[in-house]
Amino acid sequence: MSGKFKVACIQNCAIDDTDSNIDGATNLVRAAAAAGAQFICLPEYFTCLEQNDERYLERGFSEADHPGLAHFSELARELGVWTLLGSLAVKISADKVNNRSYLLNAAGEVVETYDKIHLFDVALKRGESYKESNTVAPGSAAKVADLPWGRLGLSVCYDLRFPQLYRALAHAGAQFITIPAAFTATTGRAHWHVLVRARAIETGCYVFAPDQCGKRPWGRRTYGHSLIVDPWGEVLADGGEEPGWVMAEIDPDRVAEARGMIPALAHDRGISLPGGDPD
Repeated sequence: MSGKFKVACIQNCAIDDTDSNIDGATNLVRAAAAAGAQFICLPEYFTCLEQNDERYLERGFSEADHPGLAHFSELARELGVWTLLGSLAVKISADKVNNRSYLLNAAGEVVETYDKIHLFDVALKRGESYKESNTVAPGSAAKVADLPWGRLGLSVCYDLRFPQLYRALAHAGAQFITIPAAFTATTGRAHWHVLVRARAIETGCYVFAPDQCGKRPWGRRTYGHSLIVDPWGEVLADGGEEPGWVMAEIDPDRVAEARGMIPALAHDRGISLPGGDPD
């Protein structure tokens, strides 16, 4: 398979009920596949968004036992679509999980995994704060994988703020980048669109960024506005604020076209500052 293809980004509002979240996401995946999507991307923690991070340890699953991985692997096989499981909380010890993204092929097989490298340890206004590193062990390696249509670079949510990761993915041959997220409403309003578009422009890649939306019963809000952005930085689809899915046709030739007009990747240079190491 080569040439143009259709990608869909799923947008859900996961709560702390895994079975309910799996059912809802399954319906959205089926609808996107029925509309012609060949690659379907789900958000970060789409099978369960806990009220606090400690509950991922108390109620979490190992990779071998995770119901989301088993279910969506079978669904990908049934539908015959490539699928990005944006991320699952995968328990690796008594006190740590990985925030792990899975790429599944059309046979439902795991082609690649990526553990989120940059952890969300922030303090926002009005007492809103997060300390992901309390329970999540960071990944240590960037990952790329081959789709039928070209090479994909993997990332998760807060990684979005670290452009050096995306530069490395592009230099490793990535033509498409996934950024599944559960971006807060506070930071999303200020930064989501501009950062996602910037990553596309800087790398000359398509960006597929499925994001959770909505408000949970305990008050946590996520921003939504799942985005599909082309290599020139133009938004091809925006998921708005409600659960659902968006889809766009992807033309891999646009990557070479954008990079040919602005060959910034080829112009990269190491920069040294007085008293510092090269970038």
